[in-house]
Amino acid sequence: MTNPMGKKIGVLLSGRGSNFEALADSVAAGRIPDAEISMVISNREDAAGLLRAAERRIPARVIPSKGVEREAYDRLVVAALNEARVDLVCLAGFMRLLSPYFVAAFRRRILNIHPSLLPAFPGLEAQRQALDYGVKFSGCTVHFVDETLDAGPIVVQAIVPVKSGDTEETLAARILTEEHRIYTEAVRLVLSGKFRIEDRRVLPPAEANQEEHLNVPLTGRAKSR
Repeated sequence: MTNPMGKKIGVLLSGRGSNFEALADSVAAGRIPDAEISMVISNREDAAGLLRAAERRIPARVIPSKGVEREAYDRLVVAALNEARVDLVCLAGFMRLLSPYFVAAFRRRILNIHPSLLPAFPGLEAQRQALDYGVKFSGCTVHFVDETLDAGPIVVQAIVPVKSGDTEETLAARILTEEHRIYTEAVRLVLSGKFRIEDRRVLPPAEANQEEHLNVPLTGRAKSR
């Protein structure tokens, strides 16, 4: 059931949509309060995520991207999201780079989840990059989207140890579990509006208030002897 008084989320996907399903489950369970997923858009007709949306009776549509120039395509998607009155855009395996036009249309209202601890291993095959580099820890990152690939301010991260004998598939599976968890956490924080961005750092209320307290001038305090 939708909540007409709640915040509206638009999800963009190109494939199976497992992060979309995790967000939909969280909305249904109240873990993302006063929100609804009002639109799912895919650039591929065969995206399994479209079937998942249909099963949940969430409005979904295909806007094919093949042969369409990037900004021209993004104008179509932005128009559809505006028509659905979307407050927040969540990328869930959307295999296209967003144009500056798209980013400007939803400035600080686009989230993406990436399977590495950014800024390490941006772009495609992040798990393979981590294994090839030999790191001991990998993870995932939810970040705001800006004009640079996988470079926007970081909202939430989760650490996943890399085990001896890990393959790209086994590492990806453990990271995906954490992706589902922290995407909900990030969406809940951003929709609440109770955060600020300072020097690329996204500060939740508790940390923000603590830093404000620590930065209080010493004027008026008792002098130490």
